[in-house]
Amino acid sequence: MKKQDTIFGIHAVQALLDNSPERVIELWLLQGRDDERLTPLINLASTFGTTLQRAARKVLDDKAGSSQHQGIVARVKAVKPLTEKDLDELLDKTAVPFLLILDGVTDPHNLGACLRNADAAGVHAVIVPKDNSVGLTSTVSKVACGAAETIPLFQVTNLARTMRHLQDKGVWIVGTAGEAEGNVYQADLKGPLAIAMGAEDKGLRRLSREGCDSLVSIPMSGSVSSLNVSVATGVCLFEAVRQRLG
Repeated sequence: MKKQDTIFGIHAVQALLDNSPERVIELWLLQGRDDERLTPLINLASTFGTTLQRAARKVLDDKAGSSQHQGIVARVKAVKPLTEKDLDELLDKTAVPFLLILDGVTDPHNLGACLRNADAAGVHAVIVPKDNSVGLTSTVSKVACGAAETIPLFQVTNLARTMRHLQDKGVWIVGTAGEAEGNVYQADLKGPLAIAMGAEDKGLRRLSREGCDSLVSIPMSGSVSSLNVSVATGVCLFEAVRQRLG
């Protein structure tokens, strides 16, 4: 397991300082940038005794592996991977679980956007397979705008087995499939629930699809045949939110 990670971007670093300041080893700040967005972060980091360094843009670009760092890069202690045992503990203490399963999402921008959707919808955890899926990278954290620090992400060895375990715990799993006869607006999305989404180009894998209790589609009226997985995830999650609030 790697011992250190890099987090960049104002929202991602803010969430890190708010939720896990003990993980921050040092902050690198863009030389000459002092404005109303960065100053509160600098002040907050200073209260924790975090080491602050000033550097040129090229240095920050290299450290972040990206130019989208917004003038702030954090070197942090890597988060401990969450296991199936941790998932059991979460389920045991959550009266009505609301989960998101992502099968085969390999683009960090898509995973980051899905985490942001999940956080906004009040999802308790996101579950992904260890293989054929992107993990919690610095780009994921940046795109998630802080959600990566608040939503537990479980990377499981065998997704089909985990889905069966969820069902044994009383969680109803609704998967998405373009050819499904019923649509998401007709489905019952109340109670203990996991929504399973597949990759945009392939959808749910066969075993994942067969492991769902029901399959639904998203009605499409235009000329496009599918939605980006993060958009489709938002549609399904917030239909569940609408029903659960009703």
